[in-house]
This record gives sequence, structure tokens and C-alpha cells, in this order.
Amino acid sequence: MVIVLFQIFYYMILARILLSFFPVNPYSSPVLLNIVHFLHQMTEPLLRPFRSLVPPLRLGGGYLDLSPILAIMVLSLLRRIILGLL
Repeated sequence: MVIVLFQIFYYMILARILLSFFPVNPYSSPVLLNIVHFLHQMTEPLLRPFRSLVPPLRLGGGYLDLSPILAIMVLSLLRRIILGLL
């Protein structure tokens, strides 16, 4: 069960990373808007502490947010620790 929860968070963060490359039109499909909103609601509490440690870097006309990468690394480490205890 623990492995499944870690995998779900991993895939939600990965989906959020991939969706960040495509602008979401507020007038687009309601299903797509609901998916994006759901991903933000589920992953933001996990990403926010990392974003406060390492703010997004300004590159040219945009920003590079490293918080998802840090969150994935910490999730992987926590998963290994928890599985080692079980």
C-alpha cells in the first residue's frame, strides 16, 4: 500500500511537470481544466515547502521551478527508508 501511494504522488508530480509545458486555455475542455486543477490541489501542499527553500529561477522570459524535482528525490528517499523499516 505504501508503494502505491508513493507511485501515485510520483505520477501526479510528473503529470504536473509535463502539463506545465503546455498553456491551459481557460476556455478549453472542462475535463482538462478539472484534471489540471485536481493535480494542482493534490501536489501543491507537497511542492510548496520545496518552493520556499528553492524559489523558481528566472530564465529568459520564463521560470524554472525545481521544486518538483526536489519533491521526487525526497519522496524516493522516504520510500526507501519506509520500505527498509518494513
